[in-house]
Amino acid sequence: MDQQAITLNEVIQKSNPSVFELLSERGKNIFFPKLGILAQSAQAKGKEINATIGEAVEDDGHPMHLAELGQLVNLPDALVFPYAPSFGKPDLRNTWKSFIYKKNPSLGETLISMPIATNGITHGISISSYLFVDEGDTVIVPDLYWENYSLIFENNYLGKIENFPLFYEGGFNHTELAQKMEKAEGKIILVLNFPNNPSGYTPLISEIDGIVDLIAIEAAKGKKVVVMIDDAYFGLVYEKEVYTESIFTRLATLHENVLALKLDGATKEDYVWGFRVGFITYGVKGGTAGLYEALENKTAGAVRGNISNISHLSQSLLQKVYASENYDQSKLEKFDILHARYEKIKQVLENPKYKRYFSALPFNSGYFMCIELRGGLKAEEVRKILLEKYSTGVIVFGNLIRIAFSAVPESKISQLIENIHLACQDYLGQ
Repeated sequence: MDQQAITLNEVIQKSNPSVFELLSERGKNIFFPKLGILAQSAQAKGKEINATIGEAVEDDGHPMHLAELGQLVNLPDALVFPYAPSFGKPDLRNTWKSFIYKKNPSLGETLISMPIATNGITHGISISSYLFVDEGDTVIVPDLYWENYSLIFENNYLGKIENFPLFYEGGFNHTELAQKMEKAEGKIILVLNFPNNPSGYTPLISEIDGIVDLIAIEAAKGKKVVVMIDDAYFGLVYEKEVYTESIFTRLATLHENVLALKLDGATKEDYVWGFRVGFITYGVKGGTAGLYEALENKTAGAVRGNISNISHLSQSLLQKVYASENYDQSKLEKFDILHARYEKIKQVLENPKYKRYFSALPFNSGYFMCIELRGGLKAEEVRKILLEKYSTGVIVFGNLIRIAFSAVPESKISQLIENIHLACQDYLGQ
């Protein structure tokens, strides 16, 4: 093991032994190299002659680039073409951390880590798995989950997903979650994704305490718990009784045995899917600056050893937009569009004629909702009819149909639901 990894491990063990025990073997061995190329390049910065870093520069010292590309971007060359730090751009990291506090006021002055930039939330989940999932580890995930979880946790890191039913009697299923955590051997790795993909459900204010209490019970027993909080659709909540903050706010101060990872980013929150900018932020009760710095260094080391760094251009564009006085208003306008589509699909589904063929699972937020087919209908066959006869595309999970109302104009939502209705009738030969 490299001495730099040993040093980070010693800091973590001294600050919080439980966090060290949560680390995977990869996580224990990883470090951000403060010696070698990076250190020598940093020492040479600003020197008259700098032949250290693997970038090309013009004779006048500006980043070398194709003129055609330079004409396409209205930003200084230095904010576009050079490598960005593996930690992410400092100004953007500071901005995003301030956003976390602003969007989650109940955090108060709770000390959390600086966010580490990732190549979207998918990459954030992968890096989190690198740090905390060993071969054979159980990862507890609701039964309604994004299929990339399987690729990441099982195919990439050889963990094993254990599901619990997300819903019970129209609400969050506390009982099944409790049972899964009680049966877990060794550390508990729990993934919570709200608003949930594919269901579009976020727990109600009245349900959040129950989830937090279940985690606290296991921590009090001495179990070590890492909670990966997939906040990809954070902020897109459409009902008043829904919990609007991230559950990260409750877990970041819950117990010394509970490490909370907030996985979020601009992808869905700011409608920049192709920018690929996400973040990993840590919180644990009693977390110190030294502990967080050690975790940040390990995380940045995993990023550097994986893809080196995140797009400099994407980060610079976002930082410029976040500094705009029109940012909040522009974001509200997009939220209002999605909210209107949510209200429309909820209203359309109230038509009693549809209940013979399908019913909606609970939904209240995000981009998606699901309908469950009835009466012997097969979702995959209905999907094919929709494509071939009604020029309509949906996603199928088992016998559920996921509808991305985020991608459907409000004016076409009624027709979308009616097309599904007609396809169901076609399948049954009616």
